[in-house]
Amino acid sequence: MSLWNKHQVFEKNSFVLLVGILVMVAIGGLVEIAPLFYLKSTIEKTEGMRPYTPLELAGRDIYIREGCYLCHSQMVRPMRDEMERYGHFSLAAESMYDHPFQWGSKRTGPDLARVGGKYSDEWHVEHLQDPRSLVPASIMPGYPFLSENKLNTRDIQSALSVNTIVGVPYTDEQVANAASDILGQATPDTEAADGFEERYPGVAIRDFDGNPKVVTEMDALVAYLQVLGTMVDFSIYDDKANAR
Repeated sequence: MSLWNKHQVFEKNSFVLLVGILVMVAIGGLVEIAPLFYLKSTIEKTEGMRPYTPLELAGRDIYIREGCYLCHSQMVRPMRDEMERYGHFSLAAESMYDHPFQWGSKRTGPDLARVGGKYSDEWHVEHLQDPRSLVPASIMPGYPFLSENKLNTRDIQSALSVNTIVGVPYTDEQVANAASDILGQATPDTEAADGFEERYPGVAIRDFDGNPKVVTEMDALVAYLQVLGTMVDFSIYDDKANAR
């Protein structure tokens, strides 16, 4: 029997073809998955990475709620044109506390993986309220209501608790004080800010939306955007690359 005739067994019998496909997929899956069981971690430890603060986490939830991920990715690919525009390519460790990650699959707007610190808080507020006031060609919708909506902190403690279940290393103290820490990060010179600073040393404490009277959804979203790409010191990697 020729090779072609042997192949006819699969072409003429759909059940045999299905079994063959399942066998090949199983083999391919084992080849890719089995080595992971011998690794302590699939993510290289990176200095500087930390869990999101409650305010940043709330901002991330608003980012997802408003569908920002549909037009903005958060992953810089390791290609020259990408790195020249956005900066150092994304590291796996940068998404280690993202559940789910926000890599995205489409860019109607620019990638946001390195947007933290690129613009001022005021720029972000104005851009979110009226995108075309800063970028005339923008097709992004405005979100002026974020400045009017008081941030709901009712579920933030539960949000941190759920994140601990999937491996985010929040302490019991951080979980218990989640609602207070939201207020603390957005309101400097208060007792809440003092407690927040103890639990999250070195993290920015300021009024993000320009309205010190109330913590709004705008505060949370701007706090989230301003931390993207700022946790890792990429100069370390650039120095290593230059030393080669």
